[in-house]
Amino acid sequence: MHLTGRTRVAGAPVNYGIYQSAGASPGPDELLAALNRDGYAGVDSGPIGYLGTGELLARRLGESGIGLAGGWVDLRFADPDGFTDDLAQLDAALDVFAAAPVDDPRFAPRPTLACPGNPARMARPGIPPDLTSALPASAWPDFAARVQQAADRCRDRGLEPVFHYHLGTDVETESEADRLLELTDVAVCLDTGHLLLAGGDPVAAVRRWAGRIGQVHLKDGDLTVHERVRAAGGGLTEVVAAGGFCALGTGDVDFAGVLAGLDAIGYTGWLVIEQDAPALGRDLDRILADQRANRRWLEEAAR
Repeated sequence: MHLTGRTRVAGAPVNYGIYQSAGASPGPDELLAALNRDGYAGVDSGPIGYLGTGELLARRLGESGIGLAGGWVDLRFADPDGFTDDLAQLDAALDVFAAAPVDDPRFAPRPTLACPGNPARMARPGIPPDLTSALPASAWPDFAARVQQAADRCRDRGLEPVFHYHLGTDVETESEADRLLELTDVAVCLDTGHLLLAGGDPVAAVRRWAGRIGQVHLKDGDLTVHERVRAAGGGLTEVVAAGGFCALGTGDVDFAGVLAGLDAIGYTGWLVIEQDAPALGRDLDRILADQRANRRWLEEAAR
Protein backbone atom coordinates (compact mmCIF):
# COMPACT_ATOMS: atom_id res chain seq x y z
CA MET A 1 0.00 0.00 0.00
CA HIS A 2 1.04 3.59 -0.53
CA LEU A 3 -0.73 5.41 2.29
CA THR A 4 2.57 6.50 3.84
CA GLY A 5 3.29 10.13 2.97
CA ARG A 6 -0.37 10.86 2.21
CA THR A 7 -1.59 10.06 5.68
CA ARG A 8 -0.70 10.69 9.31
CA VAL A 9 -1.94 8.68 12.27
CA ALA A 10 -3.67 10.28 15.26
CA GLY A 11 -5.05 9.03 18.54
CA ALA A 12 -8.00 10.40 20.50
CA PRO A 13 -8.95 11.19 24.11
CA VAL A 14 -12.08 9.04 23.70
CA ASN A 15 -9.73 6.04 23.61
CA TYR A 16 -8.87 6.83 27.23
CA GLY A 17 -12.48 7.34 28.35
CA ILE A 18 -12.16 11.14 28.32
CA TYR A 19 -15.52 12.76 27.54
CA GLN A 20 -15.26 15.86 29.76
CA SER A 21 -12.34 18.25 30.16
CA ALA A 22 -12.75 18.88 33.90
CA GLY A 23 -10.74 16.48 36.02
CA ALA A 24 -9.84 14.28 33.05
CA SER A 25 -7.31 11.53 33.63
CA PRO A 26 -4.82 11.18 32.08
CA GLY A 27 -4.20 14.91 31.83
CA PRO A 28 -3.39 16.49 28.47
CA ASP A 29 0.38 16.56 28.90
CA GLU A 30 0.48 12.91 29.94
CA LEU A 31 -1.74 11.89 27.04
CA LEU A 32 0.29 13.82 24.46
CA ALA A 33 3.52 12.32 25.82
CA ALA A 34 2.06 8.82 25.53
CA LEU A 35 0.97 9.43 21.95
CA ASN A 36 4.41 10.73 20.99
CA ARG A 37 6.11 7.78 22.68
CA ASP A 38 3.89 5.29 20.88
CA GLY A 39 4.48 6.76 17.42
CA TYR A 40 1.34 8.82 16.85
CA ALA A 41 1.64 12.05 14.87
CA GLY A 42 -1.62 13.66 15.91
CA VAL A 43 -4.55 13.78 18.28
CA ASP A 44 -8.26 14.53 18.14
CA SER A 45 -9.15 17.41 20.42
CA GLY A 46 -11.50 15.44 22.63
CA PRO A 47 -13.81 17.69 24.68
CA ILE A 48 -13.14 21.27 23.67
CA GLY A 49 -10.74 22.80 26.17
CA TYR A 50 -9.20 19.53 27.35
CA LEU A 51 -5.97 20.21 25.45
CA GLY A 52 -6.15 23.91 26.25
CA THR A 53 -6.93 26.87 24.04
CA GLY A 54 -4.98 29.59 22.26
CA GLU A 55 -1.32 29.85 23.17
CA LEU A 56 -1.49 27.01 25.72
CA LEU A 57 -2.82 24.62 23.09
CA ALA A 58 -0.20 25.71 20.55
CA ARG A 59 2.59 25.30 23.13
CA ARG A 60 1.44 21.85 24.20
CA LEU A 61 1.18 20.61 20.64
CA GLY A 62 4.52 22.13 19.67
CA GLU A 63 6.40 20.74 22.66
CA SER A 64 4.95 17.25 22.19
CA GLY A 65 5.42 17.15 18.41
CA ILE A 66 1.75 16.24 18.01
CA GLY A 67 -0.60 17.80 15.44
CA LEU A 68 -4.30 18.49 15.92
CA ALA A 69 -6.41 16.27 13.67
CA GLY A 70 -9.70 17.96 14.48
CA GLY A 71 -12.45 17.48 17.00
CA TRP A 72 -16.08 16.70 17.67
CA VAL A 73 -18.73 19.43 17.69
CA ASP A 74 -22.33 18.30 18.02
CA LEU A 75 -25.10 20.72 17.07
CA ARG A 76 -28.87 20.35 17.34
CA PHE A 77 -29.52 20.26 13.61
CA ALA A 78 -33.03 18.88 14.13
CA ASP A 79 -34.03 21.81 16.40
CA PRO A 80 -33.99 25.26 14.72
CA ASP A 81 -33.78 27.23 17.97
CA GLY A 82 -31.32 24.83 19.56
CA PHE A 83 -29.12 24.98 16.48
CA THR A 84 -29.01 28.78 16.62
CA ASP A 85 -28.02 28.62 20.28
CA ASP A 86 -25.33 26.02 19.52
CA LEU A 87 -23.54 28.19 16.96
CA ALA A 88 -21.66 29.90 19.80
CA GLN A 89 -20.34 26.47 20.78
CA LEU A 90 -19.23 25.90 17.19
CA ASP A 91 -17.46 29.26 17.09
CA ALA A 92 -15.62 28.46 20.33
CA ALA A 93 -14.44 25.16 18.86
CA LEU A 94 -13.29 26.87 15.67
CA ASP A 95 -11.25 29.28 17.79
CA VAL A 96 -9.48 26.27 19.28
CA PHE A 97 -8.83 24.61 15.93
CA ALA A 98 -7.59 27.85 14.36
CA ALA A 99 -5.00 28.23 17.15
CA ALA A 100 -3.33 24.90 16.37
CA PRO A 101 -0.03 25.05 14.48
CA VAL A 102 -0.17 23.46 11.02
CA ASP A 103 2.93 22.45 9.08
CA ASP A 104 1.08 21.05 6.06
CA PRO A 105 -2.41 22.17 4.96
CA ARG A 106 -3.32 18.58 4.11
CA PHE A 107 -3.28 17.91 7.85
CA ALA A 108 -5.09 20.97 9.14
CA PRO A 109 -7.67 20.26 11.88
CA ARG A 110 -11.03 18.99 10.64
CA PRO A 111 -14.04 20.29 12.57
CA THR A 112 -16.07 17.12 13.05
CA LEU A 113 -19.75 18.05 12.85
CA ALA A 114 -22.24 15.63 14.35
CA CYS A 115 -25.62 15.33 16.04
CA PRO A 116 -26.11 15.02 19.79
CA GLY A 117 -27.48 11.74 21.04
CA ASN A 118 -31.10 10.93 20.29
CA PRO A 119 -32.28 9.27 23.55
CA ALA A 120 -34.48 6.70 21.81
CA ARG A 121 -31.73 5.70 19.40
CA MET A 122 -29.05 5.77 22.13
CA ALA A 123 -31.14 3.17 23.95
CA ARG A 124 -31.19 0.86 20.89
CA PRO A 125 -28.18 1.76 18.75
CA GLY A 126 -27.21 0.07 15.52
CA ILE A 127 -28.66 -3.06 13.97
CA PRO A 128 -31.49 -3.65 13.76
CA PRO A 129 -32.07 0.11 13.44
CA ASP A 130 -34.88 1.63 15.47
CA LEU A 131 -36.40 3.82 12.77
CA THR A 132 -39.46 4.77 14.82
CA SER A 133 -37.46 7.76 16.09
CA ALA A 134 -35.70 8.53 12.79
CA LEU A 135 -36.04 11.89 11.09
CA PRO A 136 -39.17 11.99 8.91
CA ALA A 137 -38.61 12.61 5.22
CA SER A 138 -40.18 16.06 5.52
CA ALA A 139 -37.53 17.15 8.06
CA TRP A 140 -34.50 16.33 5.96
CA PRO A 141 -34.30 19.49 3.78
CA ASP A 142 -34.21 21.87 6.76
CA PHE A 143 -31.96 19.53 8.74
CA ALA A 144 -29.48 19.40 5.86
CA ALA A 145 -29.67 23.16 5.33
CA ARG A 146 -28.50 23.67 8.90
CA VAL A 147 -25.65 21.20 8.38
CA GLN A 148 -24.67 23.17 5.29
CA GLN A 149 -24.82 26.43 7.28
CA ALA A 150 -22.47 24.98 9.90
CA ALA A 151 -20.10 23.69 7.22
CA ASP A 152 -19.99 27.11 5.56
CA ARG A 153 -19.30 28.72 8.93
CA CYS A 154 -16.26 26.45 9.31
CA ARG A 155 -15.03 27.39 5.85
CA ASP A 156 -15.39 31.07 6.69
CA ARG A 157 -12.67 30.41 9.29
CA GLY A 158 -10.44 28.63 6.78
CA LEU A 159 -11.26 25.16 8.12
CA GLU A 160 -12.74 22.31 6.10
CA PRO A 161 -15.30 20.30 8.09
CA VAL A 162 -16.45 16.70 7.97
CA PHE A 163 -19.72 15.16 9.14
CA HIS A 164 -19.61 12.16 11.47
CA TYR A 165 -22.56 9.74 11.37
CA HIS A 166 -22.72 8.04 14.76
CA LEU A 167 -24.63 5.35 16.63
CA GLY A 168 -27.50 6.70 18.68
CA THR A 169 -27.95 9.90 16.68
CA ASP A 170 -30.19 11.23 13.91
CA VAL A 171 -27.59 10.25 11.30
CA GLU A 172 -26.71 6.69 12.23
CA THR A 173 -27.20 4.36 9.27
CA GLU A 174 -25.43 4.21 5.94
CA SER A 175 -28.58 5.32 4.14
CA GLU A 176 -28.94 8.33 6.44
CA ALA A 177 -25.34 9.31 5.74
CA ASP A 178 -26.01 8.91 2.02
CA ARG A 179 -29.04 11.19 2.30
CA LEU A 180 -27.02 13.89 4.05
CA LEU A 181 -24.30 13.72 1.40
CA GLU A 182 -26.95 14.10 -1.30
CA LEU A 183 -28.34 17.27 0.29
CA THR A 184 -25.07 19.01 1.25
CA ASP A 185 -21.52 19.42 0.00
CA VAL A 186 -19.91 18.52 3.33
CA ALA A 187 -17.34 15.72 3.37
CA VAL A 188 -17.91 12.61 5.45
CA CYS A 189 -15.86 11.26 8.31
CA LEU A 190 -15.57 7.55 7.50
CA ASP A 191 -15.90 5.83 10.88
CA THR A 192 -15.50 2.12 10.24
CA GLY A 193 -16.77 0.87 13.60
CA HIS A 194 -19.92 2.97 13.76
CA LEU A 195 -20.76 2.07 10.17
CA LEU A 196 -20.30 -1.66 10.84
CA LEU A 197 -22.46 -1.74 13.98
CA ALA A 198 -25.16 0.25 12.16
CA GLY A 199 -25.32 -2.45 9.49
CA GLY A 200 -23.11 -0.79 6.88
CA ASP A 201 -20.19 -2.07 4.84
CA PRO A 202 -17.06 0.07 5.40
CA VAL A 203 -15.23 -1.35 2.36
CA ALA A 204 -18.13 -0.60 0.01
CA ALA A 205 -18.52 2.83 1.59
CA VAL A 206 -14.93 3.74 0.75
CA ARG A 207 -15.65 3.09 -2.91
CA ARG A 208 -19.05 4.78 -2.93
CA TRP A 209 -17.91 7.85 -1.00
CA ALA A 210 -14.66 8.29 -2.92
CA GLY A 211 -14.01 12.00 -3.26
CA ARG A 212 -16.25 12.81 -0.26
CA ILE A 213 -14.13 11.28 2.52
CA GLY A 214 -12.49 14.13 4.43
CA GLN A 215 -11.28 12.18 7.44
CA VAL A 216 -11.08 8.57 8.58
CA HIS A 217 -11.70 7.12 12.04
CA LEU A 218 -10.27 3.63 12.12
CA LYS A 219 -12.38 1.82 14.69
CA ASP A 220 -13.04 -1.89 15.03
CA GLY A 221 -16.38 -3.31 16.08
CA ASP A 222 -17.45 -6.61 17.60
CA LEU A 223 -20.79 -7.66 16.15
CA THR A 224 -21.22 -10.47 18.69
CA VAL A 225 -20.80 -8.14 21.64
CA HIS A 226 -23.14 -5.61 20.07
CA GLU A 227 -25.81 -8.23 19.44
CA ARG A 228 -25.52 -9.59 22.99
CA VAL A 229 -25.82 -6.15 24.59
CA ARG A 230 -28.76 -5.17 22.38
CA ALA A 231 -30.53 -8.45 23.17
CA ALA A 232 -30.14 -7.73 26.89
CA GLY A 233 -31.69 -4.28 26.46
CA GLY A 234 -28.45 -2.32 26.67
CA GLY A 235 -27.79 0.97 24.92
CA LEU A 236 -24.71 2.63 23.51
CA THR A 237 -23.11 3.20 26.92
CA GLU A 238 -23.40 -0.53 27.62
CA VAL A 239 -22.05 -1.43 24.17
CA VAL A 240 -18.93 0.64 24.86
CA ALA A 241 -18.51 -0.74 28.38
CA ALA A 242 -18.79 -4.31 27.08
CA GLY A 243 -16.05 -3.81 24.48
CA GLY A 244 -18.22 -3.34 21.42
CA PHE A 245 -15.42 -1.19 20.05
CA CYS A 246 -12.42 -3.45 20.42
CA ALA A 247 -8.71 -3.28 19.65
CA LEU A 248 -7.86 -2.98 15.96
CA GLY A 249 -7.79 -6.32 14.17
CA THR A 250 -9.72 -8.19 16.87
CA GLY A 251 -13.24 -7.42 15.63
CA ASP A 252 -15.26 -7.68 12.43
CA VAL A 253 -14.13 -4.69 10.35
CA ASP A 254 -12.32 -5.72 7.14
CA PHE A 255 -9.38 -3.38 7.59
CA ALA A 256 -7.42 -4.93 4.74
CA GLY A 257 -10.24 -3.97 2.42
CA VAL A 258 -10.66 -0.52 3.98
CA LEU A 259 -6.96 0.34 3.75
CA ALA A 260 -6.69 -1.01 0.20
CA GLY A 261 -9.74 1.04 -0.76
CA LEU A 262 -8.33 4.23 0.77
CA ASP A 263 -5.11 3.61 -1.12
CA ALA A 264 -7.00 3.06 -4.38
CA ILE A 265 -8.96 6.32 -4.11
CA GLY A 266 -5.85 8.32 -3.15
CA TYR A 267 -7.11 9.31 0.28
CA THR A 268 -4.97 12.03 1.85
CA GLY A 269 -5.37 13.17 5.44
CA TRP A 270 -5.58 11.91 8.99
CA LEU A 271 -6.19 8.32 10.03
CA VAL A 272 -7.55 8.65 13.57
CA ILE A 273 -7.35 5.43 15.57
CA GLU A 274 -10.34 5.17 17.89
CA GLN A 275 -11.31 2.55 20.46
CA ASP A 276 -14.00 4.12 22.62
CA ALA A 277 -13.42 3.40 26.31
CA PRO A 278 -16.02 3.76 29.07
CA ALA A 279 -15.90 6.89 31.18
CA LEU A 280 -16.22 4.84 34.37
CA GLY A 281 -14.57 1.60 35.47
CA ARG A 282 -11.57 2.06 33.18
CA ASP A 283 -8.36 0.04 33.35
CA LEU A 284 -5.90 2.76 32.37
CA ASP A 285 -2.91 0.40 32.14
CA ARG A 286 -4.83 -1.77 29.67
CA ILE A 287 -5.96 1.29 27.73
CA LEU A 288 -2.37 2.52 27.37
CA ALA A 289 -1.27 -0.94 26.24
CA ASP A 290 -4.14 -1.15 23.73
CA GLN A 291 -3.28 2.20 22.16
CA ARG A 292 0.37 1.23 21.86
CA ALA A 293 -0.68 -2.07 20.25
CA ASN A 294 -3.20 -0.34 17.94
CA ARG A 295 -0.46 1.86 16.53
CA ARG A 296 1.85 -1.09 15.93
CA TRP A 297 -0.97 -3.09 14.38
CA LEU A 298 -1.82 -0.34 11.91
CA GLU A 299 1.82 0.10 10.96
CA GLU A 300 2.01 -3.59 10.04
CA ALA A 301 -1.40 -3.67 8.33
CA ALA A 302 -0.63 -0.65 6.12
CA ARG A 303 2.58 -2.12 4.69
